Amino acid sequence: MPKPLKSTKKEFTREQCEQLLGTLKARFEKNMNLHKGLEWAEVKAKLEISADKLWSLSEMERTGGEPNVVGHDKKTGEYIFYDCSAESPEGRRSLCYDREALDSRKENKPKGNAVEMADAIGVELLTEEQYRELQQLGNFDAKTSSWVKTPSAIRKLGGALFCDRRFDTVFTYHNGAESYYAARAFRGLLRV
Repeated sequence: MPKPLKSTKKEFTREQCEQLLGTLKARFEKNMNLHKGLEWAEVKAKLEISADKLWSLSEMERTGGEPNVVGHDKKTGEYIFYDCSAESPEGRRSLCYDREALDSRKENKPKGNAVEMADAIGVELLTEEQYRELQQLGNFDAKTSSWVKTPSAIRKLGGALFCDRRFDTVFTYHNGAESYYAARAFRGLLRV
């Protein structure tokens, strides 16, 4: 029986790890335009020494994010993964923005909130700037939208930001943080 990899979040078998690495490699090679000049062998070497990061990537994958490498931070040596699914990740939809928003709803509460779910799977919500960088790599959220990290001044007033792409343009909007929609999720970022 394969020995499980230890993660502070969860255990998964070597077989599950190899399957995930195979999926990530195939996606990496199919979408070289997202990470010109980067080599899969170097990314894989970083992944193989970090069970927690692999677990987070598996959760990004499980919830429909289709994570892929979009950059390399030369200062830290980290590879940067974003959710690159064409539409907002299906397994993360119908969430309000954060715990405060969830607690403020008296009825028709959503199943959860974006900030806590991101934290639970070990990723960060994309900022508006990162979301716009992602949109430079392709066309995302043409039918859906994604919560983005909201500045504290806006959040203190009860609002939250989300983005989408319509009419070949990336838009940023606001909503009450307690709102939720079947077509809105969040996109995550993971540094490995």
